Amino acid sequence: MDKKYEAVIGLEVHTQLLTETKAFCGCANKFGMPPNTNVCPVCMGHPGVLPVLNKKVVEFAILLGLATDCNINEKSIFARKNYFYPDLPKGWQTSQFEEPICERGFLEIRNADGVSKKLGITRIHMEEDAGKLIHDQGPYSLIDLNRCGTPLLEIVSEPDMRSSEDAYLYLTKLHQIITYLGISDGNMEEGSFRCDANISVRIKGETKLGTKTEVKNMNSFRFVRAAIEKEIERQIEILEEGGKITQQTLLWDSELSDVFPMRSKEESHDYRYFPEPDLMPVVVDDKWKEEIRKQLPELPENRKERFIEEYKLPNYDAEILTSSRNLADYFERILNVTSDYKSASNWVMGDIMKVLNEDKIDIRGFPVAPENIGRLINLINDNTISSKIAKEVFPEMLKTNKDPKLIVEEKNLVQITDIELIEEVIGSIIENNPGQVKQYLDGREKVLGFFVGQIMRETNGKANPQSVNEILKRMLEEKR
Repeated sequence: MDKKYEAVIGLEVHTQLLTETKAFCGCANKFGMPPNTNVCPVCMGHPGVLPVLNKKVVEFAILLGLATDCNINEKSIFARKNYFYPDLPKGWQTSQFEEPICERGFLEIRNADGVSKKLGITRIHMEEDAGKLIHDQGPYSLIDLNRCGTPLLEIVSEPDMRSSEDAYLYLTKLHQIITYLGISDGNMEEGSFRCDANISVRIKGETKLGTKTEVKNMNSFRFVRAAIEKEIERQIEILEEGGKITQQTLLWDSELSDVFPMRSKEESHDYRYFPEPDLMPVVVDDKWKEEIRKQLPELPENRKERFIEEYKLPNYDAEILTSSRNLADYFERILNVTSDYKSASNWVMGDIMKVLNEDKIDIRGFPVAPENIGRLINLINDNTISSKIAKEVFPEMLKTNKDPKLIVEEKNLVQITDIELIEEVIGSIIENNPGQVKQYLDGREKVLGFFVGQIMRETNGKANPQSVNEILKRMLEEKR
């Protein structure tokens, strides 16, 4: 970005909630069902029907508000956000406007240099989703109303971000908290976590905000960062050429890595908000709020600090292991059977995450029980097997999820610790390789690797590496 300018960025995030039913009716809140099957007169907007608020939606909103240090308003009301579009059968979206449930919170982000920054959250409010238009089924558009009435939380940030990096860190932190709370699956590809970015630029030192644009259609964290950078560049280029920024909505095209105009940007008054007459105000007293506070899990930042303190893990390990609640839970279940915290961390961050990345699965789909990983670590530490043998046992565990001890016994992989047997093997190899013995005695210690390789080959990798190294050096020195 041109150093003459600074960007002013605010994000609007919509996250679909993991409730059993929709926001205002009893239809199933389920993704991937055949079109127009999870619908009823309420979510299809039939005349005369009355909505009933799903209590779980309110509880989830309060949970997120508490996790982001928001003020939970004692009273909040619903409003009708009026606009006409084919996927909105009622002609309005039930949302909150003047009196949302949560306000004035923040998230703290930390950049790669360890510098912290607080980014404000203006409000969190409850609303319902619209339906879905399908444009790729022929020379016409189809409407699927399954998504109508799906409960959403909208999280609106303050315009506190000054770079695409700020926005990326805020968004990933918010996503992490939401999935830790278990209120949303956060799946961006399926649309259950969606982000719009409001972007403007101004001369550094200026306090007045520039004209903003809104960028939509960003379905990954990487695309959010790229789209914001592109829009900042576009606005600076226009201003440098003496032009003016037009307030409008833009769509991000990931294939072309560019933004394109969609429509002029609406102001809130364009929606003609007015109070929803069919829904009573939501009242949250202190007793209910404290009951929900007790449901808060250990949040990622606190869990990371505990991993560093309790398990003596490096900051890097703790950050990776607590990046998702499921991964952190898996790691701690390994520790139910082993106290070797660093080895457990190494296995999760190494072999296990390699499988997750290659197979494109979440830790919940990983086929090996965490307790079996702990047992494998114990087999290495008590010298039943070597680390090399463990790498042979692990693929078998992936196939069968068997207790590693059974695999070791079935395949006769128990480590050889018998000193006399190891001495016999080493003696034979020294006898058969006089040239390499001379090299060692002449000071070329690298030749030790040759001998170790021969010994391991002879014992099928089962000789105890520590014993091999100690005995090998002793027997070679005896040749002097």
